[in-house]
Amino acid sequence: MLYILEKDYSKIIKHCMEWLPYEACGLAGGIKHGDDIFIQKIYLLTNTEASTNHFTMDIKEQLAAVKDMRKNGMQMVGNFHSHPSAPALLSEEDKRLAYNFNTSYMVLSLMDASLPVLKSYKIDKEKSITEEIINIVNNQDYINKRI
Repeated sequence: MLYILEKDYSKIIKHCMEWLPYEACGLAGGIKHGDDIFIQKIYLLTNTEASTNHFTMDIKEQLAAVKDMRKNGMQMVGNFHSHPSAPALLSEEDKRLAYNFNTSYMVLSLMDASLPVLKSYKIDKEKSITEEIINIVNNQDYINKRI
């Protein structure tokens, strides 16, 4: 199960809305405890393609985010991008480009911007997809007790 604070969930939505009509992207730092993933920090990155159906994360921002994660005892537990006019499903390109099989791939659909839909997936080496349950919590103490 993937745990994310409500404030971080809102941060992802705001970032993606600000990038409309283009795809937005970012990383999630946190920790893993058994099969549970706890997001502790969201990193909002620049889509250097500024495209409605593709994204490329700014490499300097990626490296800075990973350095910050390591400095603060976290690892990269996920990434996210938006689909401005498509469902919250991984595209064939998303699957093809997946390289880290230990991370969560989150997709935020803004097909109806008034009802954003966030879904998360695991991708294995054979490119099979499994949807993860996302648990949006409003209190850091809840996460601290689970770790």
